[in-house]
Amino acid sequence: MDTKAEILKIIAIDGPAGVGKSTLALSLALNLNWICLDTGAIYRALALVILEKDLLKVTPLQAGQLAQNLDLEFRRVGQAIRLYLAGRDPGDALRTLPVSRLASQLSAWPEVRSALLPLQRSFGQKGELVTEGRDMGTVVFPTAGLKIFLTADLLVRAQRRLNQFLENGQPANLDEVREDLAARDHSDESRSLAPLRPSQDAFLLDVAQMTAAEVLDLCLKKAKAVFAL
Repeated sequence: MDTKAEILKIIAIDGPAGVGKSTLALSLALNLNWICLDTGAIYRALALVILEKDLLKVTPLQAGQLAQNLDLEFRRVGQAIRLYLAGRDPGDALRTLPVSRLASQLSAWPEVRSALLPLQRSFGQKGELVTEGRDMGTVVFPTAGLKIFLTADLLVRAQRRLNQFLENGQPANLDEVREDLAARDHSDESRSLAPLRPSQDAFLLDVAQMTAAEVLDLCLKKAKAVFAL
């Protein structure tokens, strides 16, 4: 284990798909002036590369090799932090249903998770990091100073994700999105390696009846108290 992580300021946010992890992580990072690491975007970037290469029958070994050679960078652009893949901004291509579905499949493969673990941990070497994903608090940064686990009812998450698709001009319907999230929940929770679950010391927060602003305010107060900011 990285002993430096024990004294670094890291906020690890976990939870199921569509619960608002990315929104919270970015907002916390901007408010604290910390780095924001969207690990879900890393898996989606890998999925996009595989789809662009038309590797329809990619094996776990091939995917792991591609993961080792990912050229990724997170850049702050105005009030957003965007992922650049080999120097280009893939934009909304990372948020399509095909990419999301493949990313969920890839995240269950040990070869891929092992290949991406050093990359993810490298972002936390200097601390002052907000990161989100499925196993940030349990596997990637188990010594994070603050661990947050977000939850919300499936239907609530499906409606929020549908709104995102529609706002981006992507065709989708509620039933399709709900089925996709349910399948991803099952995959995330049942995989043998790093299944989705809150760490024992995580701050559990049901956000179903909360606005994004309310979630941010509560978590920001929590972070300031934990890190004496």
